[in-house]
Amino acid sequence: MNDPQTALRHLYDVAVQRALPLNNTAAHLPAPPKGRTLVLGAGKAGGAMAQAVEALWPADKPLSGLVVTRYGHTPPRPLGLPERIEVVEASHPVPDAAGLQAAERILALTQGLTADDLVLCLISGGGSALLTLPEDGIRLEDKQSINRQLLASGANIAEMNCVRKHLSRIKGGRLAAACAPARVVTLTISDVPGDDPSIIASGPTVPDASTCGDALAILQHYAIDVPDAVTQALQSGSWETPKPGSAVFEGHSVHMIATPQQALEAAADAARAMGLNAYILSDEIEGESREVGKVHAALARASAKGQGPFIKPCVILSGGETTVTLKPQPAGTPRGRGGRAGEFCLGLAQALQGQNGVWALVADTDGIDGIENNAGARVAPNTLERALALGLKVEEHLQRNDAYGFFEALGDLVITGPTHTNVNDFRAIWVA
Repeated sequence: MNDPQTALRHLYDVAVQRALPLNNTAAHLPAPPKGRTLVLGAGKAGGAMAQAVEALWPADKPLSGLVVTRYGHTPPRPLGLPERIEVVEASHPVPDAAGLQAAERILALTQGLTADDLVLCLISGGGSALLTLPEDGIRLEDKQSINRQLLASGANIAEMNCVRKHLSRIKGGRLAAACAPARVVTLTISDVPGDDPSIIASGPTVPDASTCGDALAILQHYAIDVPDAVTQALQSGSWETPKPGSAVFEGHSVHMIATPQQALEAAADAARAMGLNAYILSDEIEGESREVGKVHAALARASAKGQGPFIKPCVILSGGETTVTLKPQPAGTPRGRGGRAGEFCLGLAQALQGQNGVWALVADTDGIDGIENNAGARVAPNTLERALALGLKVEEHLQRNDAYGFFEALGDLVITGPTHTNVNDFRAIWVA
């Protein structure tokens, strides 16, 4: 592949393919139980995970359940595959009434389970918003407001999900507790730095080591406006989650079926097959998106000049979950559009300063950058030159958090549609 952007898109596709549920589920499925098997789940990969279980589960063994995924993220059903698990859709990243109804139904399905039964929980990123069941005393509108504020605050995923766990009747291990006395096997796809199952989708089936005090401190640190009832409950500890060592988790197991590192390694192997050196920085990179983009630019510039540890021609890969802090805007100024992948690319392009021989593709592996229709964006040596010709200024778009508008005007949005998996950010920088 002589075209860097075509090659970078190929690496992205390889990474996504490695993380698809049907390619990763079979080795982790338990044997059918003496009783019935109930499938419950939530996340952007939920529909694909449900279809993988349906395809792999013995046809003569009972299987039923309910999984919630994001609107538009249910994959087409393969011909001849019977629907034994119901898949419903709800809103992400801000929860809605459909997600509330799905969570209520999922919790209701746990009633009457016995020790002979098996609960297969299919958990992937996005489940925190999709599986919303507020604690008593909190309205859905309150949860929506808190979510919006957290998303705009710059809080990282662990901080946001700590709060979400303690404001929920189903997250933070509470779903597992509701399944007792049945055995629970959790199959999860990681979208978080460190692959901590207690953070993925706010850990509905695993112990939670964080506390009400931690959640309150996060809300106060980011100045999140919450109802008095929330503050009082967190101060009293009345909304505490099941902790490590709790008897409710005895006999349960968790299987990580796909991770960001696996996806990056698949992309690295594909790059080497094209005759490139491939370097994985980390699958756990966090921080403000634009600033992380500038750090990556410094590494790429050094490599292009024949300096530093990376030998060109090469591809520099990384993953993780960065954050975007929304900047205050003057009254009447429309808010920009875009997500963390696009904002990373703005910072990257600004710091590359038109460096020759450097191209990049940065996209979210679920196919959606924030709430837009693009997965991410592309950067090329002539990105700033073409932007200037159109009257676009990187600084202005960063101030408005408007990566989408910048890269849309250049024709450099990466649009894939939902991929039906989610192992978080994918970043690939080609140095010729």
